Amino acid sequence: MLLVGANVQEQPAAGPAGDSRAYDVRTGAKLWEFHSVPRPGEPGHEVWQGDDWKNRSGVNNWGFSMTGDEARDIVYMTFGSPASDYYGGDRKGPDLYGNSVVAVDARTGKYKWHFQVVHHDLWDQDLPPAPGLIDITKDGKKIPALAQVGKSGWMFILDRVTGKPVFGVEERPVPQSDVPGEQTSPTQPFPLKPPALARNSFKKEDIVTAEDTTPEHAMACQALYEASGGLYNAGPFTPYLYHQPGTMPKSTAVFPGSIGGSNWGGTATDPKLGYVFVNTSDEGSIGWIEKLPDGSRVPYDRRSQIGALPRFWDKKVDGNGLTKGESSWPCQKPPWGRLMAVNASTGEFAWSVPLGITEELPQAKQKTGRMNLGGPIATAGGLVFIGASNDRRFRAFDSRTGKELWVAKLDYSAISVPMTYQGKDGKQYVAVIAAGGSGITDPNPNNTESLVVFALP
Repeated sequence: MLLVGANVQEQPAAGPAGDSRAYDVRTGAKLWEFHSVPRPGEPGHEVWQGDDWKNRSGVNNWGFSMTGDEARDIVYMTFGSPASDYYGGDRKGPDLYGNSVVAVDARTGKYKWHFQVVHHDLWDQDLPPAPGLIDITKDGKKIPALAQVGKSGWMFILDRVTGKPVFGVEERPVPQSDVPGEQTSPTQPFPLKPPALARNSFKKEDIVTAEDTTPEHAMACQALYEASGGLYNAGPFTPYLYHQPGTMPKSTAVFPGSIGGSNWGGTATDPKLGYVFVNTSDEGSIGWIEKLPDGSRVPYDRRSQIGALPRFWDKKVDGNGLTKGESSWPCQKPPWGRLMAVNASTGEFAWSVPLGITEELPQAKQKTGRMNLGGPIATAGGLVFIGASNDRRFRAFDSRTGKELWVAKLDYSAISVPMTYQGKDGKQYVAVIAAGGSGITDPNPNNTESLVVFALP
């Protein structure tokens, strides 16, 4: 069987949903189709109000992959937010199966269970990566589990047969939106374990200082804070404030920002240790919601005083006015990116280390961690390999301790997931693509790519 997700538009809100499909690889026949926005009579449709579900775009499997449990014939698919990303007044309710991991029977596509990590998404906190599978032991009982991460910056460890949280999840009250017509979800799910993988709140004291980086960086960030009218944040799931026409806008700081706590790179697992490895970014977005002119693609959308990529960092540009992603730094205190290991049997961090350096800083300040996209791999030899960070490095870490064992500098950042294989000569190799990151993390002005391969001893 060939399992295929869909990548569909996020604006306007009207259009095809991101349904998943299965095909027979020998005949090409379509075997089943799963509706990511459930239709009348299908499980999950009951949460949609009126005709809000009709012609609803988004809810797509854009993270490139699904996960299969071959022993149980279960496929796990993940979906992003419903369209549009920052306004949900026309889609009241939790919006299933947006921002959910869904388990289906691999042979028939029949629904088994779902778990939604964000209700009624207003932040573009998609669920890009497929989950990682791991068998754990809790209270003396062996549990077939999965670890699901996403842009919201949490890890949900679920029983992969039932979908039930292994360590519990609480629905907690969250701040409410003041955008006309918006109906924020009154609560959001918070896993009791593990702790948050990424920053999810902000206060003024979190702004970077000269002692953290440089006086120039600290001054630029303070100026951005003041130009924003201060930055409103009321904790996790803070919605963007509404900008009343004719008034001065006040910006909201949202953590994690649009890149997310963890993104499509997902997790890697070491079944011997029982560890799940994941890399995260501590990056914020700033801005507000405003009404757009009649005839716009969406009625309300996010805007900011710093353009289309409203990240909370000092915006450095090159001679052509383009953002220099690798030399623009976040405006909150480091670390800005991390690699961590979660003990899946206890729900606790086994270790957490900054991922990436800022080599423009003095040696004593360089271990800031960096923005990162892409993910890790784990090997049976007790190593975790990862590029991902926008400092143009490829690294190996000790799986058990998180100690950095080896690093190589590349021509471009490896914004990708590495792979390992055995060559005809019997040696083990590790390969990764280094090509930069379209200006978001590491610009590639020559639009060139490298396949870099290393041989293990």
